[in-house]
Amino acid sequence: MTAKRHNGLSASLEDYLEVILNLSAQDGHAHSKDIAEKLNVARPSVTGALRTLKKKGLANYEPYGSVTLTKAGKAAAKKVARKHEIIKSFFVDVLGVDGEVAQQAACKAEHALGPEVISKLLSFSDFVGQRSKNGNGLIRRFRKFCNQIEKSSKV
Repeated sequence: MTAKRHNGLSASLEDYLEVILNLSAQDGHAHSKDIAEKLNVARPSVTGALRTLKKKGLANYEPYGSVTLTKAGKAAAKKVARKHEIIKSFFVDVLGVDGEVAQQAACKAEHALGPEVISKLLSFSDFVGQRSKNGNGLIRRFRKFCNQIEKSSKV
């Protein structure tokens, strides 16, 4: 698999967009120091990524200044964040995975799964959720099944 995504952004640049979006939610902008902390990368790496995002017209950035997303940058970041939420929700709500484990797995999976797979995951989650609300209890039955498997594998 290549680092390039269908939208022309690497997985790394998608991560930067998502972090900037999340940090900007509070103050309307982000700082490279905070971005570096969130992504656990060195500040020079952040500078390089911000320059690339600026060249692509996705971020407004000047050295030593704050960072904001352009309209196109916000749209791209929201797509990445939405994909992340769909995957995390599937892991937590359908599969019953612990929230923190699901968060970490979603971060990895969001870059590997294309739009078709994401769309199917969302549809499946909606389907299972709707069936469970109608009394079929698919999620409850699935989790019970998983617990039985876990118990039998420990014996």
